[in-house]
Amino acid sequence: MERNVGGLDRIARGMLGIWLVAVAAAAYRNERHERAAIAGIAGLGLLQNATTCFCGGNYLLGIDTTTDSSGDE
Repeated sequence: MERNVGGLDRIARGMLGIWLVAVAAAAYRNERHERAAIAGIAGLGLLQNATTCFCGGNYLLGIDTTTDSSGDE
């Protein structure tokens, strides 16, 4: 798996992921289980993207937001 998420994109995904998990917890406490499930899955998916630096959607669309995308190693 090649990295394709980096920089501000990674930070934004992490922050939005944390916010969505918090929304999911609040929705679950208010007995809105469907909303909690949707927000939780979306939040955990974004956190997974930020942690692994890989996004399947970016891969399919050919998007690379890492700072060093030149391939020179």
